[in-house]
Amino acid sequence: MSGSPARRPAVEDLVDAYRADLVAAGMFAGHPVTSVARMFFTRVGAAGWAQMPLADQCALPLKDRRVVRWLIVTGRLRPSPDYLVACRPCLGEVAAHHHRAFHVRFAETSAGLGFGATVTRLQWSALAKVTALAGLAPDQVTQAVIDEGRQALTAAIGRHHPGSHGPGALSAALFGLQTTLFHLGVLDAAPRKTSPDRSAERAAEWQSAAPLLASTLTGYIAQVRLSLRASTMVRVEGVLREFACWLAASAPEVACVADLRRRHIEAYKLHLAARPSARGGNLSKISLAEHLGALRACFERLTEWDGDDVPAAVLVFSGDLPLRDEPLPRFLDDGAFTKLLQATRADPDPFVRLAVEFLARTGLRKGEFLDLTVDSVVQIGAAYWLHVPLGKLRTDRYIPLHPQLKDLLDAWLAGRPAGLRTPWLFTEHGQRIGEGRVDRAVAKAAQAAGIGHVSPHRLRHTLATQAINRGMSLEAIAALLGHRSMRMTMVYARIANRTVAEEYFAVAGKVEALYDAPKTLPAGAEGAEMRKLRAEMHRRMLGNGYCARPVGLDCHFESICESCAFFQTTIEFRPTLQAQRDDAAGKGQIGRQKVFDGLHARLEETAS
Repeated sequence: MSGSPARRPAVEDLVDAYRADLVAAGMFAGHPVTSVARMFFTRVGAAGWAQMPLADQCALPLKDRRVVRWLIVTGRLRPSPDYLVACRPCLGEVAAHHHRAFHVRFAETSAGLGFGATVTRLQWSALAKVTALAGLAPDQVTQAVIDEGRQALTAAIGRHHPGSHGPGALSAALFGLQTTLFHLGVLDAAPRKTSPDRSAERAAEWQSAAPLLASTLTGYIAQVRLSLRASTMVRVEGVLREFACWLAASAPEVACVADLRRRHIEAYKLHLAARPSARGGNLSKISLAEHLGALRACFERLTEWDGDDVPAAVLVFSGDLPLRDEPLPRFLDDGAFTKLLQATRADPDPFVRLAVEFLARTGLRKGEFLDLTVDSVVQIGAAYWLHVPLGKLRTDRYIPLHPQLKDLLDAWLAGRPAGLRTPWLFTEHGQRIGEGRVDRAVAKAAQAAGIGHVSPHRLRHTLATQAINRGMSLEAIAALLGHRSMRMTMVYARIANRTVAEEYFAVAGKVEALYDAPKTLPAGAEGAEMRKLRAEMHRRMLGNGYCARPVGLDCHFESICESCAFFQTTIEFRPTLQAQRDDAAGKGQIGRQKVFDGLHARLEETAS
């Protein structure tokens, strides 16, 4: 800015504003400071500084850079993102002085969310930078200003500090900043963690497929997207896109779905079995079944819809899908479960104590646990119940809440910041707690208990197994766990079948009695069976001895002596032979009866 008399009043106005802001901020505003500002406004000015090369801007003496920072913070000068990255003007400290009231509210909100002093300072510094680029005060920031500032600063960091961790640090600071501004009431929505945008990459892959084939498959995706969950559609779209790209590379003759033949499916099956998975190794049986199942469902729906491009024949059969293993749910036995609860209650982290105890006593799925809201606990009569929101099976339910869990929840809510603008029950630093936090909490307690790795879902299996072992009905277990069909609950009956257990232990006692029976009988002991055997043996006496065969044991040589041609008898043995004949008739021994009938006939002939 020139020093002409006509423009001197503008310079003095800036000097007066500079002095007033310094006084309001409690900073020194004497003649040496205002003199430096007047000299800068006269010789350089805001417009002159903006036209200077970046190196010259950074090379200004410190006294002039202080004036520049005031111009930037008060919105009188909009710096470039390269200046903020290369020169690091420490705008956060200056903005904290000149926007004191808003900075105090910001710091109190950030601290209430659990952020430390260093993190709060980094958030404020990021806020000062993005608002400086837009020429706004910190309390005038919007989500669009933050997004634009993020892109500009990230690009500048890449130019001046390539390969550094600067973009990651900036992203973390801005994410925490958005959380603080949301609960402060400046922003309307809380930030959400997002995955890298690969929409352009997906579009390019579809572009590489045959046009008619891609049109048919993407049209199918658009239709089923109206019915299925978004998470399911991610898998379906990925499977069909991969199949279309494979056809473009391996079977370019396929221009549409109608051109597909069984040989293409068989070749694709071999490709899937050989290709590596994202986690290393080959695809599991479950992944193979999901890929082929998605293709089968697609072809069947296209056939049912009877569109312009449909399969010429059945392409995927049920036998193409690998048979899945059906292992029983893994659970903790009573000893391991006791160790886990003891380690949980001794953990200093309140979330670990609450999460493990809650999952173990309610059987909630991990997603259901994290979806609980602050009004999930309701009182019905004298008891407290927990309202479990819509979960995996799109059903909600009420389950009884143990008094100890109610106490844990009350303690957790007592430490909840009062100004949170979120309905979720489990939050940290103003954000919903993620699934990884729950996994780490359970794993930490299991490690402290010395029982190896334990997943949150294993606690659900443990509760169901404990309940069925202690006599809880399958219907009640199904209601507790939120099963839609009893078939889902019956798997736990395979773990603990009370009928099998009772019958097994009843038989086991009888079997053990065989092994524990005494080896010899005491002298004079003779039971009913022994007396029966003795009487039978007496009737079976022979001329030179007797037969020791037990009564209940058949003999292939029944009455071999009496049927022998050399056997002789006389009339005095007639009563004995009659008794033998009657015994054979009573036992239904027809062959033996005929032998004695013959002997009786011979005696009658002899007597006559």
